[in-house]
Amino acid sequence: MPTAALLLYPEALATSVTLPAEILHAAAQMSQTSRGRGISAEIQLLGTQQDTAITLDSGLRLALDGDLADLASCDLLILPAIWRHPRRVLQQAQGWLPKIRALHEQGASVCSVGTASTLLAETGLLDGRPATTHWHDFDRFEQTYPPVHLKRRHLITQSDRLYCVGSVNSIGDFMVHFVEQWYGERIARTVEAQFSPEARQSYETAAFLQESTGAHHDAVIRDTQDHMQLHPADTHSINSLAALSGLSARSFGRRFRKATGETPMRYLLNLRIREAKALLQHSDLALADIAWRCGFQSPSRFSQAFRSATALSPRAFREAVRGKRFVATNNLLPEVTGADQA
Repeated sequence: MPTAALLLYPEALATSVTLPAEILHAAAQMSQTSRGRGISAEIQLLGTQQDTAITLDSGLRLALDGDLADLASCDLLILPAIWRHPRRVLQQAQGWLPKIRALHEQGASVCSVGTASTLLAETGLLDGRPATTHWHDFDRFEQTYPPVHLKRRHLITQSDRLYCVGSVNSIGDFMVHFVEQWYGERIARTVEAQFSPEARQSYETAAFLQESTGAHHDAVIRDTQDHMQLHPADTHSINSLAALSGLSARSFGRRFRKATGETPMRYLLNLRIREAKALLQHSDLALADIAWRCGFQSPSRFSQAFRSATALSPRAFREAVRGKRFVATNNLLPEVTGADQA
């Protein structure tokens, strides 16, 4: 049974608390069979002052299940995003920061959201490791914690059970990843589809994984990746990409897989699926046109590949996205169009 603890302080953003809790709770519910068998989850909201409830700066009041000091262990500890500058939280945190370090040393995964990465940096756990934070705090964070390797281009970083996510949206990506580890891919994909499929991307795409060869320094392969990203609809093959890189097909395939953890054709397919998601979300193009623009030879092949990657048909994905759009009904407001939203 996965156990998750979410630490609360008055400056915490409630959405970075409720979203991960609801995703994990949904996964636990989906795992239940008609006979009541499944994998339950224990989710605790914890404070730091032995209080029974906490009022956030937003005015929302939440009941607490206990105190961080009394937590013996957990599988996952989440440090919610901090509203505005983290200075005030840091001043109050010096007494309980060692507990975060102790829980990690006992085997807990720790995930900070947004500027809460400052709390992880203060523990010293991020020294010599990759990290990210809210984009608005990049410069201050880098100047304050020079031993930490700030990754400005990544929304998620992972290193030795330490995770940083740059925004509230990214905590959803991380939680889908966490759910997959405990409940399997089928439930993870179902949860992903329920919680704003248009906002999700694969964890591997969003994350800088220190233990993964996907974060590589092979400039030749990086240039080829950039070319594919700029021209996903072109007709690519191992031979054409190898020629572009100046390598033999065999050497290119071996180096590409070593650098990225994927074959060139699998990497290209994932690029095309991401492009298709964007077009389904932001355009009114027919499915056949999207298939062509993303490099698929036919609408049927596009639908088959999209369903295999997302567990949704392109049409179902578009309907889920469009169902979440706002439609202006007040005559005093201008009509919202797809072009206006792009």
